[in-house]
Order: sequence, then structure tokens, then C-alpha cells
Amino acid sequence: MNTIIGLIIILIGSIGQSSSYVSINKVKNWSWECFWLMQGVFAWLVFPLMGALIALPSGVSLYDVWSSAGDGAWKAIAFGALYGIGGLTFGLSMRFLGIALGQSLALGTCSAFGTLIPAILKGQDLFTGDGLLLLIGVSIAIAGIAVIGYAGALKSQNMSDEEKKKAVKDFALKKGILIALLAGIMSACFNLGLEAGAPIKMRLLELGASSLMALNPVIMLVTIGGFITNACYCLFQNYKNKTFKDYTSISGSNLVNNLLFCALAGVLWYSQFFGLGIGQSFFEPGSVMMAFSWSILMSLNVLCSNMWGVILKEWKGSGQKTITVLITGLLILIVSIVLPQVLK
Repeated sequence: MNTIIGLIIILIGSIGQSSSYVSINKVKNWSWECFWLMQGVFAWLVFPLMGALIALPSGVSLYDVWSSAGDGAWKAIAFGALYGIGGLTFGLSMRFLGIALGQSLALGTCSAFGTLIPAILKGQDLFTGDGLLLLIGVSIAIAGIAVIGYAGALKSQNMSDEEKKKAVKDFALKKGILIALLAGIMSACFNLGLEAGAPIKMRLLELGASSLMALNPVIMLVTIGGFITNACYCLFQNYKNKTFKDYTSISGSNLVNNLLFCALAGVLWYSQFFGLGIGQSFFEPGSVMMAFSWSILMSLNVLCSNMWGVILKEWKGSGQKTITVLITGLLILIVSIVLPQVLK
């Protein structure tokens, strides 16, 4: 029962994450770099700080728990900076492939690397026992992502250039796939950052923090690193494209509109990791579900993003075969989440 509750909580976070990018279309008269930087302020600083603060026991500061981890805090920030590269290319992958296909390819790659690398670094045997269950689950998830990617290729073949542009304005399959794969590999560093900051979570639990919130201060360290990378890139693009004026040249009502939708995008994006921390607290420590939780999050993100893709008609005109392949890929992802627990 606890496992089901944990999965439901992670699913709710995934729904939030996949919905966050819908807000992009509501931002007016700002360049991409302006929107990305401003939503990043909320997604990587404001809401992670709020989440970290509510996790602290009375009389304990963030500095207290961060400094207790030695170099773990700095490693978490460093992995976060690497993740920031994934965050940047993640946004571009959806620009060229759409929400459904862009997130599917990027998150699928992120799922595999983010789950298997920590297990390998811990010296876990992936060919026996729980390690084998982990490998099976990730392999099935990758298969599901590959099938969804094939659906994207069919979509590209069956649609005219006009239909592609109507569904996704800047659609570019080859460029988008390469960027999505890079985004997935670098985004996996987020989970590596969480692993590096594990001593912080343990220290918080020792101090009496709730297990529901204990991951939040670690999440904030990773998002700080991600914000640094993204802010540097966006400010450079502001300078290169002469778009600094975008922040102040719009009307007051447009500015309020943009800030509200950036804040909405930020809190929805952060909800995936807030939900991950809470959901993990319902899994048995050291279990397959705990080790597989990152892959579960990414798979659920893919499922939810494709639901948005259908709602936003990104797959409209793709043909019955393409839709059948897409649904098959989504069903495989569901199997990848359920099967490890069943086999155990």
C-alpha cells in the first residue's frame, strides 16, 4: 500500500512537470532567453528555497546541514551545474520536437543514465538479485522510449512540412533528436547530485526532520548549480541578441502576466522533485523501488508529456499506425514501472 501511495505522489509531481512548459505559450513579447531565465529564478531558486526551509527542524539552518556533509554539498552543486546544460538543451529539444517527442527522448535518456550510473558507482551487481531487477526495469523503460521515438519518426514521415510547422513551429527532427539525447545525458546529473548530497538528507533525519521533506535541501543545492549554468547562458544570449530591453520595454500588464506564468512554470517544474522526495519516503530504504525511483519519475514524466502532446494536437494528422506505435510505447513504459515490483 505504501508503494502505491508513493507512486501516486510521484505521478502528481510528473503531471506538474509536464504541464510547466505549456506556460511558455502564455508569455508575451519576451525572447526565449528572457522567459527561460525568469522561470529559472522561480524553478531553481525561489521554490527550492521554500521547500528547503520547510524541511528544517526548529533551530536548524540550511548552513548547518549543508556544512555537515563535507564536500557533498559542493559536489551536489557541481552536478547541478552539469545538469544545467541538460536543462538548457531540454528546452531546445521541445522547441524543435514539441512537448511530447522532445520530453520523451530527453527523459528516456535521462532515466537510463540517472538510474544506472549511481548503481554502478555504488558497486552494485546489475546481473543478480535486486540489481538485475533494476536493470530489467530500466531496459524496458528504454525500450518504451525507443518505441515512442519511432512514433516520432513516423510522424515526421507522414506529415507535410506545413503540418509539421503547424504542430510544432520550429520542428526539426534530426537536430531535435541530437539535442534531446544530449539533454538526457546531462540531465541525469541531477540524480547524481542527489546521490552526492545523500549525507545531508541523513543528517536532517538525525536532527529530527520529517522523512517527507528531508530531500528538499539537497534538491536546492542541485538547482543552485543548474541556475548558475542557465543564468550565464541566458544573460549571454541577452547580450548577443540585444534582448535586455525585453525585461522592461513591455507594458505593466504584460510584465505581470509574464511573471505570473513564469512563476507557474517554476512551481510546476519544481513539483516533480518535491513529489519525488515525498514519494521516496514511502518506499523501503535500499529497496528496488527506491533505486528505481528516478527511472519511475522520468517514465511518468514521459507519459504525462505525451498526454499534453495529444491535448495540444502535436500528433494530429500523424496517421493510425503512428498513434498505435505511440500507445504501444506508453504501455511499455507503464510495464517498466510495475514489473520490477511484481517480480520482487
